Amino acid sequence: MSMVSFSRSGVAGAAAAALTAGTLIGLGAAQNAAATTPPAYDHVVVVMFENHSYSDVIGNSSAPYLNSLATGGANFTQSFGNEHPSQPNYLDIFSGSDQGVTNDNCPQNFTGVANLGADLIDAGKTFTGYSESMPSDGYTGCTSGNYYRKHNPWVDFDNVPATSNLTFASFPHGPTADFSTLPTVSFVTPDICDDMHNCNVSTGDTWARDNLDAYAQWAKSHNSLLIVTFDEDDTSLFVNNHNQIPTIFYGAGVTVGNYPEHIDHYSVLRTIEDMYGLPHDGNAATATPVTDAFGSGPAPTTTTTPPPTTTQGTGSSARCSLSAC
Repeated sequence: MSMVSFSRSGVAGAAAAALTAGTLIGLGAAQNAAATTPPAYDHVVVVMFENHSYSDVIGNSSAPYLNSLATGGANFTQSFGNEHPSQPNYLDIFSGSDQGVTNDNCPQNFTGVANLGADLIDAGKTFTGYSESMPSDGYTGCTSGNYYRKHNPWVDFDNVPATSNLTFASFPHGPTADFSTLPTVSFVTPDICDDMHNCNVSTGDTWARDNLDAYAQWAKSHNSLLIVTFDEDDTSLFVNNHNQIPTIFYGAGVTVGNYPEHIDHYSVLRTIEDMYGLPHDGNAATATPVTDAFGSGPAPTTTTTPPPTTTQGTGSSARCSLSAC
């Protein structure tokens, strides 16, 4: 399914050229003051991909769509996963802590533990998680086909209602979709192939284009935001433990550019919490929120990113297994 019509090769060339030259700059913003707090968006959609480093994706010609978001949004050049393997990172971005979980074992169940979904609901806002390939709304099983609960943290918390756990079929689709019906904050989890865990970067990039671009373009003129990030850089398990990942903010009021400040999953959570005046859960309490990417902030520091590759880019020669990542 294609929701937009454009040349993938054209986007790839433009994205690679801009990224290689390191010319992502703030647009007409140098004369203005940066935002001191993140704006309260009408809608925020967070999508989490899997197991790829910054250099696997940014500048990779196999990811033309994601690179087009990077060139058209705020591209964080020093964004990092918090730990290994996958599941703790999902808990980190949703609750500010891995809750003592250091593996991918399922199920995990937490009673009365603070988290973003519950905080939003308590504040009179709304939250929904949308999971691709989940067999039914409210499903609590650990696996079903290409669906893995370990990538779906809201299921683990008893204070997030089952009505907030929906299949991706419920997410508005297509160029005529009514995205105004989305909750305040949505988390989108592609399945184990489309999130690039078991399949290549090109597969995930195509999925993102086909399923998220209509929202991304709508967001720019409707006070809304798309956040694209990854759980971890699993090459770090075998190389140097840098755990550097792509993170992109794209939407209304985002100042285009490369942003070199160090951020991680706690930073993203803190940013969303500050948008809506929510409590700061766990390690988000000491994290620094993103503020410089919004409104008419100063032009971010220009940095040079790696040249594009021409391979599919699976991220490492030794991928981790389903049980390990």
